[in-house]
Amino acid sequence: MRTIPESELIINDDGSVFHLHIRPEQLSDKIIMMGDPDRVTLTAKYFDSIECEIQSREFHTITGNYQGKRITALSHGIGPDNIDIVMTELDALANVDFNTRQVKEEFKQLTLVRVGTSGALQPNCPLGSYVVSAKSIGFDGVLNYYDGRNEITLHEFEEAFRKHVNWNPLHCSPYAVKASEELIDRIGFDMLKGVTISAIGFYGPQGRYVRLPLANPDLNSRIESFEYDGDKITNYEMESAPLAGLSRLMGHKAMTVCTIIANRLAGDADADYKGSIEDLIKTVLDRI
Repeated sequence: MRTIPESELIINDDGSVFHLHIRPEQLSDKIIMMGDPDRVTLTAKYFDSIECEIQSREFHTITGNYQGKRITALSHGIGPDNIDIVMTELDALANVDFNTRQVKEEFKQLTLVRVGTSGALQPNCPLGSYVVSAKSIGFDGVLNYYDGRNEITLHEFEEAFRKHVNWNPLHCSPYAVKASEELIDRIGFDMLKGVTISAIGFYGPQGRYVRLPLANPDLNSRIESFEYDGDKITNYEMESAPLAGLSRLMGHKAMTVCTIIANRLAGDADADYKGSIEDLIKTVLDRI
């Protein structure tokens, strides 16, 4: 059995994993994830009791009890690179013996629901609506670094997308992946189902033109007109695809649901979305 080198999985002196600073016993197998560390505090205000709270960089974690369920609320920061860190360390906390540095014989499956904000690309996704990322397209390339990528992705969907948008070969090859069907049915049954793009950045990579001109200024219009087997691209964000993809590779269940705070077609945005995200968090807490 392989012993994981210290350079491959760094464990802190207090027995916690390197970036998250969580010890294995501090993690629940039910995890609500969010980008903003302050949303962890917002989530935990509904807990009946708090077991532990850890803050490290942008990673804020609170584990507690909510109506008889042990839940971990955790912030992952912004971007797909952070999801690579968070998912790898969460999986290690659940499935690696930190004393022997070997994978445990008994696999522990995690349930992960990411609650986020997003910009819509279709008129049927108004401000304040909730969109479940039933499928996600990753522009980030994270999944392409892992063996088994082709076994869990949607190849025909990917190929159709690349052809339709005239994909720039200088960009990372996009990948398409499904969220957990069980979680979609249990948590997002009454919400909009869509196809979400996870971009590698917030401005240029999502077609925003501030001062630097875009290399592919027509990319968003091509994305908006893409349709495959009845599916259209509904929204942009930055984390759903690597979360869904890495979770599938690792054997965990994951999904993303976002409240829509901007509609790119209409040019509308709502910077005051606290009530909407808070209602969504409460719904996920009840259903996870």
